Amino acid sequence: MSPVKESAARFAGKTRLSLAVADCTDFLAALPDDSVDLIITDPAYSGMNNYLKLGRGRIVGEYKDAGEEGAKWFPEFIDNPPSFSRFLTQCQRVLRNNRHVYIMFDSYSFISLAPLVRNALDVKNVIVWDKMHIGMGHYFRRRHELILFASKGRRSIPSRGMADIWEVPRIVRPHYPTQKPVALFSRMIECSAEPGFTVCDPFVGSGSSAVAALLAGCNFIGADISSRAVDIANDRCTELLATGIDPLEKTVQLASA
Repeated sequence: MSPVKESAARFAGKTRLSLAVADCTDFLAALPDDSVDLIITDPAYSGMNNYLKLGRGRIVGEYKDAGEEGAKWFPEFIDNPPSFSRFLTQCQRVLRNNRHVYIMFDSYSFISLAPLVRNALDVKNVIVWDKMHIGMGHYFRRRHELILFASKGRRSIPSRGMADIWEVPRIVRPHYPTQKPVALFSRMIECSAEPGFTVCDPFVGSGSSAVAALLAGCNFIGADISSRAVDIANDRCTELLATGIDPLEKTVQLASA
């Protein structure tokens, strides 16, 4: 197992932020049992890029100017069933009882991998993220992604009147190829966490999930195999804590700012 290198540990009052450069499974394996309260994550799946190459390029960006990591912004998660099952086993182990998990899927990975979640967790719902802007596509152009909602034990959500389609505009000109809006992760946290909870994202990417956790008064621990991603997320969260403003989404601000 490669060592987990903690690259940031910041404190805002009683809120703790910790980011690490690590493979997702190695990162989770280094955490104690029953140590996190909520997992929200958007894995960097390889399936769609490997099997659904459209036109001249790949599904996720053009990977220009990727620096030392070569032709890509980030290494993709080899999402075959054995590796995904190992990931899910670690998610189940580190999650406290009576807590929730949100795992994002593209259409290819949902068909191939989502059924495996039942082997580790109790699958409750599939949420449709309506990006409200049309995207790429071969036959029908994509406007949504899927979020699998599961639990370990029993835990309610604040309201039974919540719909399973979430309209949250996508980031039109992202600073990071797979950058997700903070509002999307904030909705997951609002439904499944409380201030002081520890939120975990093993695929932290640009750090949108970390920003959402800090906004909600939660602790956050996360990792990414890409040192570039961790640097971006670290700088982003550091500026948020120092100024109250998210540098990648200027309209996102800490309540105390």
